[in-house]
Amino acid sequence: MTPQTDVHELPRVHDLLGVGIGPFNLSLAALCDGVPGLRALFLDAKPDFSWHPGLLLDGTTLQVPFLADLVTMADPTSPWSYLNYLREHDRMFPFFFSERFHIPRREYDHYCRWVAGRLSSCRFDARVTELAWDEGAEAFAVTYRSAAGASTRVLARHVVLGVGTQPVVPEPLLPLLTGGSGHRGRVLHSADYRTHRVELAALDDVTVIGAGQSGAEVVLDLLRQQPVGDGAGAGVGGPYVRWLARTPAFAPMEYSKIGLEHFTPDYIRYFRGLPERRREQLVREQWQLYKGVSEETLAAIHDELYERTVGGTEPRTALHPGVAVVEAEPLPGGGGGYRLTCLHTERDERFEVRTSAIVSATGYAAVRPAFLEPLSKLVDWDGKSRYRIDADYRVTLAPHVSGGLYVQNAELHTHGVSAPDLTLGAWRAATILNAVAGRTVLRLPERAAWTTFGVPDTL
Repeated sequence: MTPQTDVHELPRVHDLLGVGIGPFNLSLAALCDGVPGLRALFLDAKPDFSWHPGLLLDGTTLQVPFLADLVTMADPTSPWSYLNYLREHDRMFPFFFSERFHIPRREYDHYCRWVAGRLSSCRFDARVTELAWDEGAEAFAVTYRSAAGASTRVLARHVVLGVGTQPVVPEPLLPLLTGGSGHRGRVLHSADYRTHRVELAALDDVTVIGAGQSGAEVVLDLLRQQPVGDGAGAGVGGPYVRWLARTPAFAPMEYSKIGLEHFTPDYIRYFRGLPERRREQLVREQWQLYKGVSEETLAAIHDELYERTVGGTEPRTALHPGVAVVEAEPLPGGGGGYRLTCLHTERDERFEVRTSAIVSATGYAAVRPAFLEPLSKLVDWDGKSRYRIDADYRVTLAPHVSGGLYVQNAELHTHGVSAPDLTLGAWRAATILNAVAGRTVLRLPERAAWTTFGVPDTL
């Protein structure tokens, strides 16, 4: 462990310490609340809870039902349920009459803020700087720093990493994103869209890359900046909107009742039993299970286009599936704008696009946090430097490490497409809680799907 000076040490050893307070670790914190004898602490570098603030657009909703809140799928009696949040805010009757199954994304964020602000185990303004194994204490040593610079060291028998994921952009765009302030607000990931949407709406031409839900929502929001014409010609204002995607189609997310059984513990158990090569192949093939667009959003985009073409008006929009961006560079002359070299993947032909701005709605990926470096030699990494993770979401460590290191939303390669989905968040948190406690704190179902994913015992 790296020696540190002026570090305050908390005297007691916690049973569980969570690093990061996003929805998944917040779910675990809520389920831990009130468990007799369990000492838990959750740390986050942010000043308070926030959930994808750059995509909290008006009219957007969660893609999962409200029952997939922080606790209900594991403990519907918890005081931290979404329904109790509605009761505490005197919104039960309005919610009932609205007949909503998918709630506004802004309200989900507010609900999580409500929970995080009331759980005494959640501590913000606490940036973890080091995680190590303390042999003498037989516990993990976690050092965190406040914004004011004060460092604190705390011991925990078990640690749960819920540090979230980081935005991913196509490699050709990286030089533009890291090339200085000249491209700020003109080349960005969709995670920052809300911050720059007013500026983008004032431009002549915006290109959105990525066929997932975020890309569709950005396209829809930009389309709505274009006024509807009177039938005699296009309305004035709003950018020309271009939508590019590598996928062969702008396809809806799988949302059939049987198809959704891929988001059950039953499928996770099946997926874990497959060879590694087959698991990785399935994750690529199953993109519509977790990377598609809701039918409602696709329908709304179509409706906006339909209304804007009344009377034969040409749409100020272009939709291009099956297209990969292979090169990106600023236009010469210093006047602004960018040139994209694109490849049509089915025709194997290249073409160029000129645009004023680029929004990369190309998803997120798990990353190894820097504070994990002191522990890295004790982690049994797989051949691709990823965590080896067991059925309880515990990372395989050196045999002499008696404590447990657990992860949330870093197990796509071992547990399948449900890893980033909110549906199984409470179930996963309860699984970790039971493992940490060494007993059944919350009873979980033996079977949750009608589908038999593997070979049946008998026919």
